[in-house]
Amino acid sequence: GVAAMEILEKGLRPAMEEIGRKFESLEVFLPEMMSAADAMTAGVEILQPHLESSGQDAQKGLIVLGTVEGDVHEIGKNIVSIMLKGAGYRVEDIGYDVPVLTFVDKVKDLNPDILGMSALMTSTMVHMPRVITALQERHLRKGVKVIIGGAPVLPEWAEEIEADGYGENAAEAIRQVKELLK
Repeated sequence: GVAAMEILEKGLRPAMEEIGRKFESLEVFLPEMMSAADAMTAGVEILQPHLESSGQDAQKGLIVLGTVEGDVHEIGKNIVSIMLKGAGYRVEDIGYDVPVLTFVDKVKDLNPDILGMSALMTSTMVHMPRVITALQERHLRKGVKVIIGGAPVLPEWAEEIEADGYGENAAEAIRQVKELLK
């Protein structure tokens, strides 16, 4: 008898924010974070039809997420995706090993508020500025905020490639998204 949005906003989201805070402060570790993320995913899947039918489905914005070309690591991206969904955002996860032009096509087709790119290997980070350049060349850059993250990614790199935001970890990525969409 509880509204789906209330379950999401008063139960799942605060719980995921707390696990994110604990992960950030090293009170819990990756296995606990992944377990919480799995529970959050299951909860959101159960609530999704009820959110859609009530017209309350993720009204805060659309985020497209992907791991750049050549990189198959997506644990961090998946955690960010789950936490964003739990916070009320619509997320289009386009996977890993995503070519530059696929990012561009998704921005063109979906018109997201934010494009999030991750890289876990230094050798794949070179694709991040290529995506931004391709967006600029196609006159799509002004319509979307770009946030980047991943283990080798630093704030200086984000600034150098003219990304709008940087998330050192999942909790910081969520804070950046909230800030960029104010």
